[in-house]
Amino acid sequence: MHSKLILRLAAVVLALLALPAVAALNVFATVPEWAALAREIGGDRVQVFAATNALQDPHRIEAKPSLIARARSSQLVVATGADLEIGWLPMVLRESGNAAIQPGQPGYFEAAGAVRLIEVPARLDRADGDVHPGGNPHIQTDPRNILKVADALASRMSRVDPAGAGAYSANLARFSERWKAAMARWEQAAAPLRGVPVWVQHRSFAYMADWLGIKELGALEAKPGVEPGSSHLAGLLERQKATPARMILRAAYSRPTASDWLGDRAGIPVVVLPFTVGGSPTAADLVSLFDDTVQRLLGGLR
Repeated sequence: MHSKLILRLAAVVLALLALPAVAALNVFATVPEWAALAREIGGDRVQVFAATNALQDPHRIEAKPSLIARARSSQLVVATGADLEIGWLPMVLRESGNAAIQPGQPGYFEAAGAVRLIEVPARLDRADGDVHPGGNPHIQTDPRNILKVADALASRMSRVDPAGAGAYSANLARFSERWKAAMARWEQAAAPLRGVPVWVQHRSFAYMADWLGIKELGALEAKPGVEPGSSHLAGLLERQKATPARMILRAAYSRPTASDWLGDRAGIPVVVLPFTVGGSPTAADLVSLFDDTVQRLLGGLR
């Protein structure tokens, strides 16, 4: 009788061990880069949903019922902030009815709060286009920022899910070690890019340019978020003749019309950068995102 009871208990224990781990934290990430980072820090303890993909403009997303439903069941929202998601995220959060993930609550995290923003506008006027009052929100193009956000995100995850604090801390340590080694490799490989003049489609790569020492001559957009007209592009072509750029940089989600027009007439390559995880076939995670980005930039020099 005693031995049968032991066997039954052993069977129950084995059955429980065979069950898949249940995530302790449901994370709603607004963009792919923060979804990828949440998975790195959270590991098996998190279930991560990315509200957008790499081929969508994160400024212009519709607050669909499916997003609202996902937010309703989340314990942590990871957003860029700096007004990147201002056109859709506030509605998603409000309509979700989830008090835990509203701004100001522990369940709401903005990556921009962990770094120093650049290109803070001197004036605010909607006539100037899609202007971000707090500064340029595209912080993920500099891997030094990724490391700062990772540290802040691990701390926030531990606050929302105290039982997982040890796991989050250990995952952060492993990620940081691997990330610092990768950064050294990228910086060494990208040395030929220092001082290289480029045009950009949109001010998407300001942080990357600061990191690598790339010289941005200007943006193809006359105003942020507004497609340039033919007269503006003709003016840029004249500027190109006086101050030549080596290439034009465009994010994978951006329309190609303007960059292709200028590239064809100026005889310089248009380099399409993944911008975020999933923006190219090889940018499957954060490390491969920067691997691919650096290689594409170097390819523009050939």
